[in-house]
Order: sequence, then structure tokens, then C-alpha cells
Amino acid sequence: LHPMIAVLSIGDCEILVLRHLQGQSARESSLEAIFHTEMQRIDGNAQCPLQICRLDERVDADFDERMPLEVIERGAAVHCVSAYEGDIVVMGSDGVFDNLFLDEIVDICNEFLVRDPASKFVPTEQALLQEVAHRIVEACHAKTRPNQFGQYLDAPIGKGGKRDDTCCVVAEVVEWTQARSEAWARIRRQRRWRNIFTCGGSFEACCEDDEEGIEESARSFGTGRENTRGGDPEGSEEEEEEEDSDERRCVIS
Repeated sequence: LHPMIAVLSIGDCEILVLRHLQGQSARESSLEAIFHTEMQRIDGNAQCPLQICRLDERVDADFDERMPLEVIERGAAVHCVSAYEGDIVVMGSDGVFDNLFLDEIVDICNEFLVRDPASKFVPTEQALLQEVAHRIVEACHAKTRPNQFGQYLDAPIGKGGKRDDTCCVVAEVVEWTQARSEAWARIRRQRRWRNIFTCGGSFEACCEDDEEGIEESARSFGTGRENTRGGDPEGSEEEEEEEDSDERRCVIS
């Protein structure tokens, strides 16, 4: 069975999957869109996305918990797409896809994520993926401002785009190795302990050193195919079982 990405979406956030495809030359490769979800909006109204929420009697005395469940069951879009090592996954809110055309997003990714098809695959540094996400958000914000000529640029939602919340995540599909399983388990343990000592994040200042450790683990998790063994040797049996079951899977890093 070929590895696949399973997507369940509700509303107007979208996912774009890019793949390195060989160009005319054997040493040319560029990212191209191979999958894209469509936003869900009620009656095609750009300002009325399909959405779910949880309310209580203070907001709506007649709210019924079964209502959002019905939206999920009847309104969710479900997709499965084949995944290959090195595929790039761009996830964004409507602030991204309302302001940037797909080819603009692809161009930004190609600007940063250059790959020689003749060379052996090496996972992309997480810092670089983060930089791509920042660049996409900056391009979205630029659409809402006039250029040096006082003109607004075209956007999918209309000239000048739309000022909105703009959230973007850029990830890469990599092989799920034992080293990655151990690194991910270490990150989860560190975050769990941080939440315990900070009461769920209420006292962040007390855990600045732990945060640095998490970031260091994340960097090692996102680089190279092989890492030296690390982490807590006294991890729980449940975590060890999860690691064993994940050895041969693919992961989005």
C-alpha cells in the first residue's frame, strides 16, 4: 500500500500539495501542484464559510451539541492523495488563499525549495520551511497594500485582496524512521512536562530553558535521515509501543 495523506476539511481553510517534477533537462526539477482542496462556503458567499463552533447557554441557550456533529458528518470533505518523499504540503487559512493565486504560492516555494533530481534526497531544514511560510504570509499582506504606483494587485477575492487572519504551515513528507520516532517522542515528553510545570502555559517564564530544548529537538527531528539515539531512556511502555508501530510510516515534517 502506497503512503497517502488523508484530509478532512470543513470551511474555507485549504491544503495544497506540491511535488518535484522533472523538467526538460535531467538536472531540472520544479515544484508543481498535484492536489488542492476547495474552500467550503455557504451558497458560494465569500464572506460566509461553512464552520463549526461550541457554545454554551451564556451565548445560546438553545445550542445543541448534536448540531456541530451533523455539520462534521454531512459537510466535511474527505480526500486521500498519494504521498511521495519530498512532497511539500502548504496548509493555510482563507487569508492565504483569498489573497494569493495558486501559481504565486508555487513560485514562492520554488524560490526557496530548490532540488537537484540527480542527488540523493535530504530532508529540508525546518527553519527553511518556516521561512517559506513567513514569505507566503508577507506576500498575502502585500496584496492589501498599494504598490509604488498607488495601485492594488489582483487577488482571487478581488483587486486589493482582503485583510484577514493569515495563518500558513509549510511541511515536507519524509520517511518515518526510528530516529524520527525517538525525536518526536522526546519532543512530546518535553512539551508534556512543560505543560505540567506551567499549568498549561500560564507561567511560560519559568520554562524558557525547556522551550530551548524543545526547539533543539525539533531541529534535530527535521534534519538528516539518521540521528543518534537520544531522549529519556525511561519513557513509558505506551510511548515505546507507539514508536514501534510507527517505524515504517511516512511523516510530514
